[in-house]
This record gives sequence, structure tokens and C-alpha cells, in this order.
Amino acid sequence: MLDVLTVVTAVAALLLAAWCGWAAYRDQPTKDWHFIGMAVVTLLALVQLVVGTVRLAGGEKPEQGTTIFVAYLLGSFACVPAAGFLSLGERTRWGSVTVAASGVVLAVLEVRLFDIWGG
Repeated sequence: MLDVLTVVTAVAALLLAAWCGWAAYRDQPTKDWHFIGMAVVTLLALVQLVVGTVRLAGGEKPEQGTTIFVAYLLGSFACVPAAGFLSLGERTRWGSVTVAASGVVLAVLEVRLFDIWGG
């Protein structure tokens, strides 16, 4: 995996979590700007998914197993969009809390992906 991409994705996810957490603290639902932030974080996760898939196809293997690595890649890609979808249905502060939680989860998944690959 690309270490820089992993760090950038994790930091972006934590920034999104802080931003949506602040909105939840102020009793606000997710707004259009939050969805732009979610799109940026999702794009980073997509790039990581593509890079991981290309490296696997090129013959490289993660230290802790391909199956778990692919599962974590797919989970990290789906984490933020799923929370964004849920926040559309919950137009209260709890929608913002859901997205904030997904940002923290994505950051943890990034650390775990780094560990699985052999970092």
C-alpha cells in the first residue's frame, strides 16, 4: 500500500469526523458542505481501493492474508457513503453524529489496513 495515501485518507476522515462532530454539537444536521467533505474522503478511499486492487493483481501479497485485506478495503470504501446515506434519512443532529462516527471508523480501518499489508 501507499503509506502517504493511507495517512492522508485517515487524516481526512478524522477532519470530517471533527467537522460533523462540531455540527452535531451545534445541533445541526449534515448540510451540503458536509456531503462535499464526504465525497472527498470517499474519493480517497476509492483511490486506495484501486491501488490495493492493482497491487494485488500485480502479485504483491499482504502479510496477514488477501481475504481480510480485501474485506477491509471494501469496508473502508463503503463506510462513509453508507453513513452519508443514513444521515439523509435522519435530518437532525444524529445524522451528523453518524457521519462523525464513520470518519473515526474509517481512520481506524486505515490503520488496520496498514497493519494487514505489513506496515
